[in-house]
Amino acid sequence: MTKTSGEAPIALHQLLLLRHAKSSWDDASQPDHERPLSGRGRRAAKAMGHTMRDLGLAPDVVLVSTATRTLQTLQALEPWDETPLTERLDVLYLADPPKLLGVLHAVADTARSVLLIGHNPGLHELAILLVGPQAMTQANEMTRRLAERYPTGALAEFAIPGPWSTLGEGGGRLLRFLMPRDLPELAH
Repeated sequence: MTKTSGEAPIALHQLLLLRHAKSSWDDASQPDHERPLSGRGRRAAKAMGHTMRDLGLAPDVVLVSTATRTLQTLQALEPWDETPLTERLDVLYLADPPKLLGVLHAVADTARSVLLIGHNPGLHELAILLVGPQAMTQANEMTRRLAERYPTGALAEFAIPGPWSTLGEGGGRLLRFLMPRDLPELAH
């Protein structure tokens, strides 16, 4: 909790935005929604799960697209120390930032930490929107990396002051941005 002078405390929430891990293109006839993870994607998602546990990143709620690759990414992150409430949502499949925000606005304020597993370009655009234009122009190394790309398997962690229902542009402080290549298990 943070407190401003003379005001009630403001609850801080944690938002974790995870792009699904690398998917397989082995079967060109397979519908996009049904594409599974590649071997590399499974390894990267499992490594991200280990890293999340090591960093204490444990969501209360997981919001995940119904695409096969997002569900398999979630499965590779497990097991959790405490099982989060998981919602599989069709609306997250290839969702744009307004749809993603709409889903986040509906999260109960009792949820301290939310993990959203989705797709680009919407997830990347949402992360940039949450950082906000002023913070993006005063970019540090982490925001520069975020601005450049949001590769498969990447995770952004945001601190969100206030209720989920008011989340919008500039409403998040970027705390961490991890790409699979940053993880010790995958470093070459």
